[in-house]
Amino acid sequence: MIKFVSGARGTGKTKRLIDMANNDAEQIAGKVVFIDADNSHMLHLNHKVRYINAMEYNIDNIDTFRGFLCGIIAEDYDVEKIYIDGFCKIIDVTSEELQGLIKRKIHKYNINFIISIDSDLIKLPEEMKDLVIQY
Repeated sequence: MIKFVSGARGTGKTKRLIDMANNDAEQIAGKVVFIDADNSHMLHLNHKVRYINAMEYNIDNIDTFRGFLCGIIAEDYDVEKIYIDGFCKIIDVTSEELQGLIKRKIHKYNINFIISIDSDLIKLPEEMKDLVIQY
Protein backbone atom coordinates (compact mmCIF):
# COMPACT_ATOMS: atom_id res chain seq x y z
CA MET A 1 0.00 0.00 0.00
CA ILE A 2 1.14 3.51 -0.77
CA LYS A 3 -0.49 6.52 0.89
CA PHE A 4 0.34 10.21 0.79
CA VAL A 5 0.09 12.86 3.45
CA SER A 6 -0.29 15.95 1.32
CA GLY A 7 -0.54 19.59 2.26
CA ALA A 8 1.14 22.94 1.99
CA ARG A 9 4.32 23.66 3.91
CA GLY A 10 3.72 24.32 7.58
CA THR A 11 0.46 22.35 7.86
CA GLY A 12 1.77 19.68 10.26
CA LYS A 13 2.60 16.83 7.89
CA THR A 14 5.87 15.98 9.67
CA LYS A 15 4.28 15.92 13.11
CA ARG A 16 1.55 13.68 11.74
CA LEU A 17 4.12 11.26 10.25
CA ILE A 18 6.15 11.18 13.47
CA ASP A 19 3.03 10.43 15.52
CA MET A 20 2.01 7.67 13.10
CA ALA A 21 5.50 6.11 13.08
CA ASN A 22 5.75 6.19 16.89
CA ASN A 23 2.33 4.60 17.21
CA ASP A 24 3.21 1.90 14.67
CA ALA A 25 6.50 1.14 16.45
CA GLU A 26 4.45 0.12 19.49
CA GLN A 27 1.59 -1.60 17.64
CA ILE A 28 2.93 -3.63 14.73
CA ALA A 29 5.14 -6.72 14.78
CA GLY A 30 7.40 -5.65 11.90
CA LYS A 31 10.00 -2.91 11.70
CA VAL A 32 9.25 0.74 11.02
CA VAL A 33 11.62 2.92 8.96
CA PHE A 34 11.49 6.74 8.86
CA ILE A 35 13.33 8.41 5.96
CA ASP A 36 13.94 12.15 6.13
CA ALA A 37 16.00 14.85 4.41
CA ASP A 38 18.01 15.71 7.55
CA ASN A 39 18.52 14.67 11.17
CA SER A 40 16.25 17.26 12.78
CA HIS A 41 13.47 14.84 13.76
CA MET A 42 15.58 11.90 14.88
CA LEU A 43 15.04 12.55 18.60
CA HIS A 44 11.26 12.84 18.21
CA LEU A 45 10.95 9.22 17.13
CA ASN A 46 10.61 6.10 19.25
CA HIS A 47 13.93 4.27 19.59
CA LYS A 48 12.37 1.28 17.78
CA VAL A 49 11.99 3.32 14.58
CA ARG A 50 14.96 3.07 12.20
CA TYR A 51 15.84 6.62 11.16
CA ILE A 52 17.59 7.26 7.85
CA ASN A 53 18.86 10.60 6.56
CA ALA A 54 18.43 10.11 2.81
CA MET A 55 20.68 13.05 1.97
CA GLU A 56 23.70 10.98 3.02
CA TYR A 57 23.17 8.60 0.07
CA ASN A 58 23.56 10.80 -3.04
CA ILE A 59 20.05 10.25 -4.36
CA ASP A 60 19.77 12.30 -7.53
CA ASN A 61 16.78 10.94 -9.45
CA ILE A 62 13.68 8.78 -9.05
CA ASP A 63 15.47 5.60 -10.18
CA THR A 64 18.21 6.10 -7.59
CA PHE A 65 15.52 6.64 -4.98
CA ARG A 66 13.77 3.41 -5.97
CA GLY A 67 17.09 1.56 -5.68
CA PHE A 68 17.61 3.15 -2.25
CA LEU A 69 14.20 1.85 -1.12
CA CYS A 70 14.93 -1.61 -2.53
CA GLY A 71 18.22 -1.66 -0.62
CA ILE A 72 16.42 -0.88 2.65
CA ILE A 73 13.90 -3.63 1.95
CA ALA A 74 16.58 -6.17 0.94
CA GLU A 75 18.62 -5.45 4.06
CA ASP A 76 15.79 -6.26 6.48
CA TYR A 77 12.94 -8.60 5.56
CA ASP A 78 10.99 -7.53 8.70
CA VAL A 79 10.28 -3.99 7.44
CA GLU A 80 6.52 -3.48 7.54
CA LYS A 81 6.17 0.30 7.13
CA ILE A 82 8.33 2.97 5.56
CA TYR A 83 7.59 6.62 6.25
CA ILE A 84 9.14 9.16 3.91
CA ASP A 85 9.07 12.76 5.15
CA GLY A 86 10.05 15.71 3.01
CA PHE A 87 9.96 13.71 -0.21
CA CYS A 88 10.28 16.93 -2.23
CA LYS A 89 13.43 17.86 -0.28
CA ILE A 90 15.05 14.49 -0.87
CA ILE A 91 14.49 14.48 -4.62
CA ASP A 92 13.18 16.93 -7.17
CA VAL A 93 10.34 14.94 -8.70
CA THR A 94 7.35 15.61 -10.93
CA SER A 95 3.92 14.11 -10.43
CA GLU A 96 4.53 11.97 -13.54
CA GLU A 97 7.73 10.54 -12.04
CA LEU A 98 5.91 9.87 -8.79
CA GLN A 99 3.23 7.97 -10.72
CA GLY A 100 6.00 6.04 -12.49
CA LEU A 101 7.50 5.03 -9.14
CA ILE A 102 4.14 3.66 -8.03
CA LYS A 103 3.59 1.87 -11.34
CA ARG A 104 7.02 0.23 -11.01
CA LYS A 105 5.46 -1.71 -8.17
CA ILE A 106 7.40 -0.60 -5.11
CA HIS A 107 4.33 -1.83 -3.23
CA LYS A 108 4.84 -5.42 -4.41
CA TYR A 109 7.07 -6.06 -1.38
CA ASN A 110 4.02 -6.04 0.92
CA ILE A 111 5.31 -2.96 2.73
CA ASN A 112 3.18 0.05 3.56
CA PHE A 113 4.64 3.34 2.35
CA ILE A 114 3.47 6.64 3.84
CA ILE A 115 4.94 9.58 1.90
CA SER A 116 4.58 13.25 2.77
CA ILE A 117 4.59 15.64 -0.14
CA ASP A 118 4.20 19.40 -0.35
CA SER A 119 1.04 20.08 -2.31
CA ASP A 120 2.45 23.42 -3.43
CA LEU A 121 5.34 21.58 -5.17
CA ILE A 122 3.60 18.45 -6.50
CA LYS A 123 0.01 18.33 -7.64
CA LEU A 124 -1.31 14.80 -7.44
CA PRO A 125 -3.35 13.80 -10.48
CA GLU A 126 -7.02 12.89 -9.99
CA GLU A 127 -6.34 9.16 -10.31
CA MET A 128 -4.03 9.37 -7.27
CA LYS A 129 -6.38 11.37 -5.01
CA ASP A 130 -7.67 8.20 -3.35
CA LEU A 131 -4.13 7.54 -2.06
CA VAL A 132 -4.14 10.69 0.09
CA ILE A 133 -4.63 10.37 3.84
CA GLN A 134 -6.97 13.11 4.98
CA TYR A 135 -6.37 14.86 8.27
